[in-house]
This record gives sequence, structure tokens and C-alpha cells, in this order.
Amino acid sequence: MAKRHYIPVTADVPGAASQGNCALIRRVIRTALAAEGVDFPCEVDVLLTNDSGIHAINRETRQVDRPTDVLSFPEFDLMPGELPAPEDADPGTGLVPLGDMVISMERVAAQAREYGHSNRRELSYLVVHSVLHLLGYDHLDEGPQKAQMRAREEAILGELGIGR
Repeated sequence: MAKRHYIPVTADVPGAASQGNCALIRRVIRTALAAEGVDFPCEVDVLLTNDSGIHAINRETRQVDRPTDVLSFPEFDLMPGELPAPEDADPGTGLVPLGDMVISMERVAAQAREYGHSNRRELSYLVVHSVLHLLGYDHLDEGPQKAQMRAREEAILGELGIGR
């Protein structure tokens, strides 16, 4: 039996870490990791916050003075398709620490309204987006990198049965 990933979900705003949100986030992360070929036990830490919480983190870590929807803090400097090595596992836990994600639940609700879909779909999209960042994907250009990341996002959401 394969070891399971460790995915702690915490929140600094009331109600954000509901049982439903936590279960969805964990399912999406596991599906995204499997789709990217991650077959070893990993840790991904998730913080659910609001616009002011993510604004403070964005300002502190990236010197960007505004809220955003999701922040990703990868543990490794990877290229898309590249994975950490088994020896990167924490000796104490046996888990490879992929990194952290921070999601603004206020942005989830606002963007779901803006794009005309459910909060569930928006939260799933942001989680997939963040997992791909943790695994080295980026979208700094408007060309091939962004297209590659968008294609992976849609494929993973399709595997989850979460379409537009």
C-alpha cells in the first residue's frame, strides 16, 4: 500500500477550513500530484485566509502591496516535469516537503462570481494552480509556459470532473 500524502489545512478566518473545503482541497492536491507523476509521499501545507491576510503575506514575502488569490511557496526549484528526489524526504517523517500554499477565500468567492461558476470550481482551480507552481510550472510569459500550465490545469480539473 502506498504511503499517503500529508496535507494539513489550516485557516486564520472562521469557517474557511470546513470539513467540505478540507476534503476537496486534499482530493484536488492528491489528484494533481498523481497526474504529475508524484508517486512518493509528500507534504503540502495549506493556509486559508482572507484578502487582508494574503495581502500581508504578499507584501512581506514578495514586496507586492495588494491582495491576490493564491500564493505558492515551493520548497524546490524545479522545472515542469521534474520531481524532487526520494533523498529530498525529511528523515524524520519520510515525506518530501513540496511547499506551502495560501488561498484567499474572499478571492475564491469574488472570482467565482466574476467567472460565473461555483466556489468549489474556483477553489479547485486555485489549488491545482498552486500545486503546479510547487512542481515548477510558471506563467510569467504569455507564451508557451503559460499555455503549458493552463493545459495541465484543465486536464487535472477534467480528471476531477470539474469543468468550466
